[in-house]
Amino acid sequence: MAGAAKAIGVEGEGGLVKDGPVDSEALATTLRASTPPRRQIREEHMQARTFSTRSGAALSFTPVGLGTAPIGDLYRKLDEGDAIATVRLAHASGIRLFDSSPHYGNGLAEARSGAALRALPRDGFLFSTKVGRCMEPLAARLAPREDVISPGFAGGFPHAAIFDYGYDGAMRSVEQSLLRTGFGRIDILLIHDCDVWTHGAAEVETRFAEAMGGAYRALEGLRRDGTVAAIGVGINEADMAERFVRAGDFDLVLLAGRYSLLEQPALDSFLPLAEARGVGVMLAGVFNSGILATGAVPGAKYNYREAAPDIMAKVARMEALCRSHGVTLRQAAMAFAAAHPATLCLLLGAETGAEISANVADFGVAIPAALWADLRDEGLLTAAVPAL
Repeated sequence: MAGAAKAIGVEGEGGLVKDGPVDSEALATTLRASTPPRRQIREEHMQARTFSTRSGAALSFTPVGLGTAPIGDLYRKLDEGDAIATVRLAHASGIRLFDSSPHYGNGLAEARSGAALRALPRDGFLFSTKVGRCMEPLAARLAPREDVISPGFAGGFPHAAIFDYGYDGAMRSVEQSLLRTGFGRIDILLIHDCDVWTHGAAEVETRFAEAMGGAYRALEGLRRDGTVAAIGVGINEADMAERFVRAGDFDLVLLAGRYSLLEQPALDSFLPLAEARGVGVMLAGVFNSGILATGAVPGAKYNYREAAPDIMAKVARMEALCRSHGVTLRQAAMAFAAAHPATLCLLLGAETGAEISANVADFGVAIPAALWADLRDEGLLTAAVPAL
């Protein structure tokens, strides 16, 4: 987003999945390089899970999926071959869910995902992407807004992204995504970034009404005719996620950053609602854009910006407790997010094969129950967090 005693497999079997032209011997060496002791691996949690959609489709989710924003040049401009190889290695490691968006490098992440996955059996993985932005190839790229949190990308295609949550805009976005990836279908289609984080408080109500009156109707129709298996929203705010779930008949919500070891605004209302309505929750941003992976190091990022002193202090206390129990902060952060009963899977980003391997390995590390108790005793987790 290094090694793994056991790669994530669709059937939960040990060993590597060897689909496509991957150098499996070299890959196995990489994955074994820093294998944790086998007794630490939570093998019972490494199996795929079947989720039934409103349309009756049965989708098989591996507990870890690949979030492709980094291979869309989010943080830096990547070598094309290296980026494609990262996606292929994720598949070889057993990951079977790949989440993308036109927003990620203005379509670059979709294009690289397609290049990596097109030669593989299409029924062997799930591909998720989003609507809400259309690309204008002949228009100049717009500079990121300074009044919202949503980050820009270091690279990507030289196309302009135009927000469009209308019916026609959603259908055009789907068409563009299919052309970029070369796929014949999309498994999961989400309304993207219809929140204050992206649009600001002054615009969000207009965007919400546009999305429910336009994009939602388009997605509902695509699900009804079988073009997509599941529909939902990909969003950065728990309260907006709840509004969408109450307003429409969605299968899934991708929630970024709002249920993590550091903060849990989704805990009181949204997650119980999702459970009650049978809405699957895909959690992204479980490291809060960096600090729960790096720890409280100088320059650590929280919500894509330098972490404030109070956040740094809280994370440092968490990190010390994790260390005292023989686990890392990032291992605890993954386990915490995955443990909520509404969580269907985690979406973890990666730029390199080493990061893929680390994600797979760290996800499988068992966390001592005493750590959660100590975090509660120190006031770093609330009593409302479900039993872990």
